[in-house]
Amino acid sequence: MEADAVFEGGGVKGIAFVGGIEVMESKGYVWKRLAGTSAGSIVAALLACDYRSSEIKALMESLDYNQLLGRTWMNQLPILNKTVPLMMKSGIYSNDVLERIVEKWLENKGIRCFGDLPEGKLSIIASNISNGKMVVFPDDLRDYGLSPSRFSIAAAVRMSTTLPYFFQPYLWKTPLDKQPYYMLDGGLLSNYPIWLFDVAGMPRWPTFGFRLSARRTLAHARDINGPFSLFKGVFKTMLQAHDQRHVDKHSEERSVFIPTESVATTKFDLTEEDKQTLLQSGRIAAEQFLRKWDFEEYKRKFREKEAKEPVHDYFGLEEREQEPTVYH
Repeated sequence: MEADAVFEGGGVKGIAFVGGIEVMESKGYVWKRLAGTSAGSIVAALLACDYRSSEIKALMESLDYNQLLGRTWMNQLPILNKTVPLMMKSGIYSNDVLERIVEKWLENKGIRCFGDLPEGKLSIIASNISNGKMVVFPDDLRDYGLSPSRFSIAAAVRMSTTLPYFFQPYLWKTPLDKQPYYMLDGGLLSNYPIWLFDVAGMPRWPTFGFRLSARRTLAHARDINGPFSLFKGVFKTMLQAHDQRHVDKHSEERSVFIPTESVATTKFDLTEEDKQTLLQSGRIAAEQFLRKWDFEEYKRKFREKEAKEPVHDYFGLEEREQEPTVYH
């Protein structure tokens, strides 16, 4: 059975996706197209490069998550080990370690660039802070004068996973602009791009979304009592509210909600117990989802009654300009 899959961002909690994928594979699902934001982009990239859930599980379980915190000489300074790089580099840690690890994983499957995959197989979301636009890799690369087929998947994953202030921004140099673009976590503009593969009319196969949170409930009010709590509230709103409309409506029906609240997004010192808890949570959530899932019923309830609105209309995006004729 064919299906598209979209994976939410969520830092180190992304290992929970693997438990859900195990169950989906055991039921005969194969992935037609894949997309992800932040941690979800890692899982999407591995699946697109023909990794099975058992292989991804082995990679995730053997990974030293603290290793992902790319420390520089500034992190070795006493007392100011976090303040200095934050002030000088706009982030505490470098995210280059993750890029190298992902690059190695993909090369083990003979994959490096988007052109090594079937067209449309993989989409990765990142945020261009310099121009305020969401970037969908590889589709949007033409707008920057770059060839989609030659662009590194690992570089796109790095941009998508660059959590603001925690990791230093990725400075993306393109042939059409003298100044580099500041690229950050895709979750700033779309942490759950469930809309990405939607088409007008009846879908031929389902799109499943995987979320790192329990099923939607009424959100608790946040206590705002100063600049730091205000910043925290604004940041969480950016990550969550932009996609909420899609989850509030029929997309909730096709979403696998994986409870992961017991583990923090930036808990890089994951214990073995943490990893197993996340994996099991993913398995249970997928099993519960599939017991109720009925594609024909989904289409009858949600796709026959309403015409799907174009993605560009929802996000207020203009049609893409004609692609440049010269690539670099």
